[in-house]
Amino acid sequence: MNKSLILLSLVASASAFVPHSSPAFARHTSLFGGKYDDKLWDNDAKKDVYNSWDPSAPRSEMNFNPFETWEGNSPDASGYYPGEGRYKDPMRGDVNFAIMMAERAESEERAANPKAGSEPGCPGCRT
Repeated sequence: MNKSLILLSLVASASAFVPHSSPAFARHTSLFGGKYDDKLWDNDAKKDVYNSWDPSAPRSEMNFNPFETWEGNSPDASGYYPGEGRYKDPMRGDVNFAIMMAERAESEERAANPKAGSEPGCPGCRT
């Protein structure tokens, strides 16, 4: 009797050390996602999203400025930033110094000629 009681208590307490089959914080999956979600999120993809971005429309997974930073971070392919619940680390392309210099020139050109209506606080901006 004592042996079976001890065995039963050992089995019952062992379940406390078994990991749960489902994670405590399940990742929220969206039915939509960005155009480049789960695809290569390189400079060409960002330029495509930027060209279709409408600053006067509300910000969404399909309408955001991929070059806008928030607290020093860039958004993922759906417009979410690190720390937000739906952020997903994007698949990034290869980078080298020559590519970085070309992207820098494009960035400076974009900053010198912003889209009409893209002032801070516009509906399509994070800030």
